[in-house]
Amino acid sequence: MSAKAIVVSGIRKSFASGKGSLPVIEDVSFNVADGEFVAIVGPSGCGKSTLMNIVAGFERADAGTVRVGGVEQSGPSPKGIVISQHGSVFPWLTVQQNLMFGLNGEGHGDKAALADHYAAMVGLKGFEASYPHELSGGMLKRADLARAFVVKPDILYMDEPFSALDALMNLRMRNELLRILDEERHTVLLITHDVEEAIYMADRIMVLSPRPTRIQASFEVGLPRPRRLSSPEAQALREALLKELGL
Repeated sequence: MSAKAIVVSGIRKSFASGKGSLPVIEDVSFNVADGEFVAIVGPSGCGKSTLMNIVAGFERADAGTVRVGGVEQSGPSPKGIVISQHGSVFPWLTVQQNLMFGLNGEGHGDKAALADHYAAMVGLKGFEASYPHELSGGMLKRADLARAFVVKPDILYMDEPFSALDALMNLRMRNELLRILDEERHTVLLITHDVEEAIYMADRIMVLSPRPTRIQASFEVGLPRPRRLSSPEAQALREALLKELGL
């Protein structure tokens, strides 16, 4: 049995509204094994991002616990890093400086060389001295990925990271991420509204119910990589997921 990287137990969350308390998350529990890629899909407004923020330690639940690496969360864990659709690069720093920014303390060796290694890994070799405004949208997202991987996090929390990209660049970035994950072991928790993205990338897919959200269904994705979304098995899984989502 693989060790549990993330253990979520009995999470509940409500927000104050003009009509009183608005329940958003209702008794959600799940585990993510070390090295597992888990995708979470659900209807718009069901609380996916709120759940991600709680698991990543940026919001507190009203009830329940989150353990990362066996330690109960009381805030963001140094074991994890968030990649969101909004991006996280600093516009006043070059690509290399952005990648070096998270390399605090000793033990990283030649930080510039390490930053350049990860820039090359995501296809940004030759752009180390470029500023974000000089990069395309796809290149910015590559810089985001490199900035996350350079600090060697145990866990990647990904909140619709590629949703702002066009369809072709979205597919390229999915493949880029999977290629890196094939080289380096990381646990991934992905929030997405895209069922096909979840099927293409994840080892397991959890479906959330409408608000107040709970885990409605869970599907193991036993398809070999690289995956063909046109395969009968992928299409059958897609239909099952859409049925759970009421589509």
